[in-house]
Amino acid sequence: MRIAVAGATGNIGALTAAALERDGHSVVRVSRSLGVDLSTGAGLDDALAGVEAVVDVTNGPATDPAETVAYFGTTTRNLIAAEERAGVRHHVLLSIAAIHRVEGNAHYAGKREQERLVAAGPVPWTIVPATQFHDFAAMVASWTERDGVATIAPLLVQPIAPADVADILGEIAVGEPQGHYADIAGPDPQDLVDMARRTNEARGRTVKLVPTWSAVFGPAMAGNVMLPGEGARIAPTTFDEWLAEQR
Repeated sequence: MRIAVAGATGNIGALTAAALERDGHSVVRVSRSLGVDLSTGAGLDDALAGVEAVVDVTNGPATDPAETVAYFGTTTRNLIAAEERAGVRHHVLLSIAAIHRVEGNAHYAGKREQERLVAAGPVPWTIVPATQFHDFAAMVASWTERDGVATIAPLLVQPIAPADVADILGEIAVGEPQGHYADIAGPDPQDLVDMARRTNEARGRTVKLVPTWSAVFGPAMAGNVMLPGEGARIAPTTFDEWLAEQR
């Protein structure tokens, strides 16, 4: 099966492309660095020729809500229009669990717009909401790190291994469109501060972490808000197992 992966040069995109090729599929990698620009549509028609399914794992700016919504709106419209012209039969969107329970987050606003356009579009679709990835905590801490000190929100999350996300996306892409898919998550709830500390230690880094709700994420995300919904699909890889690979 010929499948395109939009955002193929990112971490999840590269893993998804590799998982599909491992299973014998022909993968078209869609990325600006590879000559396909979702913002303008340049190169899309050629890239999607003969493609049966598209997996969209693209990312975008996350600082200003209006900018993020505009970016995801433009890229999603361009991608879906090109898919319709090419006769693509399945659009798979990687989204984020809990984005409809949290207001005021720029990235979540953009992802909600992306979901809206996919669900209203002409190409049959599956939207796959994932919880935060296992490497998310250390990445968040790196955003605010200065002189060995970083602020980070004490979020309760149920993180999932990036490789498990890629495997699930590959499995879904080769099947029939399913509409809104169940949340996908890892096996165990974790505290984001503890995750960041343990990840940095495993990687040989010393960072003082200051828990606070006044940085990137606010108290609207406290408690069980970020945990997967009822009926979630639980992926196999634990945070401890993933962490062992970071050493």
